Parts: sequence; C-alpha cells; structure tokens
Amino acid sequence: KRATTCTFSGSGGASSASKSKTSCSTIILSALAVPSGTTLDLTGLTKGTTVIFEGITTFGYEEWSGPLVSVSGTDITVTQTTGAYLDGGGASYWDGEGSNGGKTKPKFFYAHSLISSTIENLYFYNPPVQVMSINSATDLTVSGVTIDAQDGDTDSLGANTDGFDIGSSTTVTITGANVYNQDDCVAINSGTGITFSGGVCSGGHGLSVGSVGGRDDNIVETVLFENSEIKASQNGIRIKTISGDTGTVSGITYSGITLSGITDYGITVNQAYDGTSGEPTNGVAISNFILENITGTVESTATNILIECG
Repeated sequence: KRATTCTFSGSGGASSASKSKTSCSTIILSALAVPSGTTLDLTGLTKGTTVIFEGITTFGYEEWSGPLVSVSGTDITVTQTTGAYLDGGGASYWDGEGSNGGKTKPKFFYAHSLISSTIENLYFYNPPVQVMSINSATDLTVSGVTIDAQDGDTDSLGANTDGFDIGSSTTVTITGANVYNQDDCVAINSGTGITFSGGVCSGGHGLSVGSVGGRDDNIVETVLFENSEIKASQNGIRIKTISGDTGTVSGITYSGITLSGITDYGITVNQAYDGTSGEPTNGVAISNFILENITGTVESTATNILIECG
C-alpha cells in the first residue's frame, strides 16, 4: 500500500523524491533545492499521484541541457501552494544567445507522456531558456500557469524563453496562462486538438503554429486560440512552416484575440521559415485557417498583415 503523503525538502529532497515517488499518493516538495546538473525526476509516477510544490524550488547552476523537472504518468495532478514558485535562476545563464549559442542552458519543465492529467497554478520564474515542453501527451489540462521571464528584458539578455512548446500531443487545453517572455508564448510544432484560452502573452513572439516541417511529426490539426491578449510582442498571430519540407497545418482558428504594442507583424503566415532567405513553398499545406474577432493595434513601424506563401 502506498503511503498517503510524502514530504521532501532541502538539498536531498530531489533525490529522495525520485527514489520514493511510486510509493506516495501525494508528493509534497517543500522548499526543494535541486542540485546542479540533475533533473527533478518525477517520471513514471503511479496512476493518480498528486504533486504539490511548496515554497521556493531552486536549481543549482550548471551549464547543461536539462530539463530541470520532468513529469510523466496517468491521472497525475501537479500543483502548488499559494506563493510558491519554481526559480530557474535564469539571470545566471542569460547572455542574449538563448539556445543558439553562448552558455548551454537547461530547459525547465518536461510534461512528456502525461495522460489524462492536470498541471495547475504553477509559477515559473526566470527560466534559463524554454519553459514547458508538452510532448506525447493525451488529454492534458494546463490551467492558471504563470511564466515570468520579465527580468530577461534587461539588456535583451533573455532569449528563446518559449512559454509552451507542444509536439505530438492530442487534446491539450491551456487556460488562464500568463506568459511574460522573449519568444513564442505558445508554439505548436505538431499535434491535434490543442486549445489555448483566456491567456495573456507579453514581451515575446506571439501565439504560433510551428515551425512545422523537418521533424518526425509534421501534422498540426484542430487548433483553437481564443479570448486571449497579446501585448508588447514582436508578433501577434503567426503560422510558420519550413521551406522545402512537407507536412499539414489544418483547422487553425484564432478567435477573440486582442493585440497591442506589436512591433513586427500583427498577423503573419510564413512558408519560408528556415532561418535563410529561402523561397516560400507549399509542401506544408495550410488549410481551414480562420481568423475572427481579431482586434487591436500594432506599432507605427510594424506591419498589420504579412502573407508569404508558396
């Protein structure tokens, strides 16, 4: 029989939690200090486990790829107590190069292979680079998550601090997210039945589909972005596909989106997103792309709408 509740804390808590995780129906992580270069490994949790973060969770500094936290399982709930947060220590890593050079920076949180699970109310502070990677998930609900990389705006040192990167997942619903970062608020690279609702995206690159192409899975279908605000960002609405590659982007709806302070493009569809001046191609076909009730403004130097299709 599993222990009802297990509490882990301090510098030894991460290792103890990883070793004992399948013995606990509720895992409380209290003021955890995860050692440098190690993952808080909450993969393979027993069905029905609840994980609760208390206080401030810290991660020792080391140049490595991460992730700092990894969770998987079925019927899992990951939440936190009021005032808790996960401190990624991003300021020690930020060098303006993100994941494209400079220091090797750990990704923050892997929500991989989560089935019929919920992540709620987590607060991610100062991520080194990308924050939440959702991959191979089914029926996942993410609600009330805050991603705060605002400190990375200083001297433009924070980069590639994506909020939610989604791949190869089915039925993922993200509600009430507050994302303050320097890259995509959401980037859907592959998956079906993805909804982002009631969110605020600030400082980054907007709500994106893609880039699509060049991966093992290059199909994005049935996506809804609704009732959300994008402000002080490079882009508002964006679809980006890789020139020369193949794939499918179908059934993409943006509804009730408010834009403000957009510096580059309010709405952009780019079929030559490959980091070069490649010609747009339509190998990744885009169909059933619906925009409704899109309101707001872009900066005077920005472009309202840019379409670059093959």
